[in-house]
Amino acid sequence: MRVLHYPTLKTVLLVEELLKEAKEPLSRYELLKRAGNRIMRPTLDVILDYLEKRYMVLETPNGIIWVYTPKDKMKKLIQESVEF
Repeated sequence: MRVLHYPTLKTVLLVEELLKEAKEPLSRYELLKRAGNRIMRPTLDVILDYLEKRYMVLETPNGIIWVYTPKDKMKKLIQESVEF
């Protein structure tokens, strides 16, 4: 991927927040729309590639979803889970 413009931290955080708050998978178009056209498509592609490589998002046929769970929350979920 040839990058013409790297995103700022502010832009990465905006995309993260949009995905965390979404109740359903979002398409790239929907992400751009919800960002209020403050992000260019190539910049969004760089951000999503970055988040996907770090296992924070997953791109499905239905759209992009937030899958990252912080370590502390994951520990709590494991402790409260039922063993089979």
